[in-house]
Amino acid sequence: MLTLNYPHIEKTENQPARLKRFPRIRVAQIVMDYIAYGWSVEEMCRQHPYLTQAEAHATMGYYFDHQEEIDQEIKEEWEQVQQSKNELVSSPFYSRMKTKGLL
Repeated sequence: MLTLNYPHIEKTENQPARLKRFPRIRVAQIVMDYIAYGWSVEEMCRQHPYLTQAEAHATMGYYFDHQEEIDQEIKEEWEQVQQSKNELVSSPFYSRMKTKGLL
């Protein structure tokens, strides 16, 4: 069986894939730029100066090899944001600000 190695990506069980050098940055976050803006690896590195080309290529390689996993992570994050927005809309603070014309 072939085992693929992504030298700049760290993936632990039940955790999202992340950059080794910047563990707070998930592969899905970088992939969202690719999906949303159609950015190339070079453009991702221009937009995110901390990102090396090797890291960006490893990220995209990981994505294409694990697309279902990353797409699911992005979908779940999107749904969580939408749920949070819906909860915000119904908050008393939002209602008061809306009534006062401040939102």
